Amino acid sequence: MLVVMKHGATDGQVRDVVRAIEDMGYRARPMPGAQRTTVGLVGNDGRVEESRLVGIEGVLRVIHVSPPYKQVSREWWPENTVIELSNGVRIGEKDVVVMAGPCSVESREQILETAHRVAEAGATVLRGGAFKPRTSPYSFQGLGEEGLQLLARAREETGLAIVTEALDTESMGLVAEYTDVIQIGARNMQNYSLLRAAGRAGKPVLLKRGMAATIKELLLAAEYVVAEGESRVMLCERGVRNFDTHARNLFDLTAIVTIHELSHLPVVADPSHGTGARSKVGPLARAAVAAGADALILEVHPDPPTAASDGQQSLTLEQFDALMAELHPIANAIGRRIARARVPAHG
Repeated sequence: MLVVMKHGATDGQVRDVVRAIEDMGYRARPMPGAQRTTVGLVGNDGRVEESRLVGIEGVLRVIHVSPPYKQVSREWWPENTVIELSNGVRIGEKDVVVMAGPCSVESREQILETAHRVAEAGATVLRGGAFKPRTSPYSFQGLGEEGLQLLARAREETGLAIVTEALDTESMGLVAEYTDVIQIGARNMQNYSLLRAAGRAGKPVLLKRGMAATIKELLLAAEYVVAEGESRVMLCERGVRNFDTHARNLFDLTAIVTIHELSHLPVVADPSHGTGARSKVGPLARAAVAAGADALILEVHPDPPTAASDGQQSLTLEQFDALMAELHPIANAIGRRIARARVPAHG
């Protein structure tokens, strides 16, 4: 970090900056120039409170030489992080993992039918919401613990790992008890108490990008989880708000490439929420694999028109089968493959 002094800053003001840096436990290195002086902060571990410096008399601005997120940065760890799930599936290597299932767990019949079908088509992770954050308080809010129990039953029958969302710190323990991956949704990306709780829950975390969040903000949110001791974090691009009305969100394919450049964490793509329209999910899923996504998370429902939530963006079981067949040659073309797991016999 560099503290740039104003033109004509006094020696006393430079000393004030040096003293403030040393009081925070870091080393300061004044660097006088022909026009102005800069002060380098040596040993920045990402916990520097910038506001303590910018308010000092004579300071023009503070420049970050290295990113404010440390542990999730590729500068910190150049090798890709690989996350192994309970069923042996590994995310972050050559295989592209497909997570699929309904937006909400609605019934035993619905989730088991979907789980068996997506597993047979090649998915290795089952998604499904037991607790649902809805814009309207009158919309379906999920089955709660009953939904988690149904997801666990589906895992027993199919061998799929499960991912589901924790909405608050109160439900975090319950979700961690049943799930294989804890999802933090877009609305909670900057819920810092929830991020810290997820970092202490002992399970991998799938962190979704906020609806108006920058990539830097997403990486800083991930830093909260990793700072609590949980290094198994996946970053999910799920679209950001847009001024156009032709899609629910703007699905940012560039984010997949950019996050890989900046971070060692695996990248998951969510074209279902990224587009909000069933007809657009397939094309963007194919594009996400081509762009280098480590995993896809897709909404699939046996009868989308009757879905309790997000039916308009859910693929039918037949559409999911067709999409999976299309993804294999795309993955192969870039030297990857779609992950598959052994499907247990129906019992």
